[in-house]
Amino acid sequence: MFKEVDHIAVVVRDTDEALKFYQGQMGLPFLLSEVLDDVGVRLTHLDMGNVKLQLVQPLRGDHPLSRHLDEHGEGFHHVCWKVDEIDEAMSGLESFGLKTKANEPHPAPRGGRAAFVEPSLTRGLLWEMTGK
Repeated sequence: MFKEVDHIAVVVRDTDEALKFYQGQMGLPFLLSEVLDDVGVRLTHLDMGNVKLQLVQPLRGDHPLSRHLDEHGEGFHHVCWKVDEIDEAMSGLESFGLKTKANEPHPAPRGGRAAFVEPSLTRGLLWEMTGK
């Protein structure tokens, strides 16, 4: 079911400032940046070779990631697995003893869909799945 790692996500306060390090200093090639208004985030993808680095910037002060930034600062947030079909993957989690955090998938870049896996069942690591 889990095909490969799609991206590693880092939560940031300001994408443009973060790009000065990740793109400017580290030389990671820019792939895309997209604002998901419904979710209230800006997602920016950089190429790390065999996996993408996703910068996640909350766009509202009341967004859960804004609280996350206040409590933990910038840094690692989640790892995302590529799946063929998100609804099928969500229903198939039970066979692994897993479940999603929400009953419905959320929007992902380029019209995709994604879902987070309940981290209490993945030894504390937040997993996301993304697919069609």
